[in-house]
Amino acid sequence: MATMTGKVALVTGAARGIGQAIAKKLAAEGCDIALCDLKAEWLTETVGLIEAAGRKVKCYEADVSQSAAVDAVVGGVIKEFGKIDILINNAGITKDTLIIRMSEEDWDAVISVNLKGTFLFTKAVARPMMKQRTGAIVNVASIIGLIGNAGQCNYAASKAGVIALTKSAAKELAPRNIRVNAVAPGFIQTRMTDVLPEEVRKKMLDIIPMGRFGQPDDVANVVLFLAGENSSYMTGQVLPVCGGMVMQ
Repeated sequence: MATMTGKVALVTGAARGIGQAIAKKLAAEGCDIALCDLKAEWLTETVGLIEAAGRKVKCYEADVSQSAAVDAVVGGVIKEFGKIDILINNAGITKDTLIIRMSEEDWDAVISVNLKGTFLFTKAVARPMMKQRTGAIVNVASIIGLIGNAGQCNYAASKAGVIALTKSAAKELAPRNIRVNAVAPGFIQTRMTDVLPEEVRKKMLDIIPMGRFGQPDDVANVVLFLAGENSSYMTGQVLPVCGGMVMQ
């Protein structure tokens, strides 16, 4: 039985992987879905999945690091759907290399999309959610933001920033009944992990107590929990979804 019928969810980075799984899961629970990605045509597959669930869906194209584009998306969603009940900040990129080789451009790009994009969308939905006096924001961070990783200084810094942003925004918005939480995925089986050499995959599996990579649905299930009423007394929390790599 759908538990979120009548809710409107905006999901960024929804074209594939974790973002697509989240959008599909929310639709299955009754949400109408606004999808956002850098190119609207990337969202065709996700649109089909949402339509198959019988929910209303609309696509929005935006560079999440640009404030005017973000404001246009949020304004468009409210005009089309009438409200935004749930925001999922999932859009993110990687540009991995050792710090001594990392260019300023690669640093700026990752911080701009992963951290600034989360800030801009959170800021943009905060005002309409405050008027509604209700809302749920779930940010997709990473265990790398908790533990760091060689070759990912920019990514680690961006995701650590997302975690700090989550906690600070949660304190600001709680008086208006807006909850802000985060998930911190570990190694999730996506196109990125599929192309890794076998020896790298084995090393990764060796440090996961559960002995397997996660699936996008593993993350989506936790996001669904944080976005719904079953977590109504939770805010400012970061839940690792990592097979036991990080135990808090």
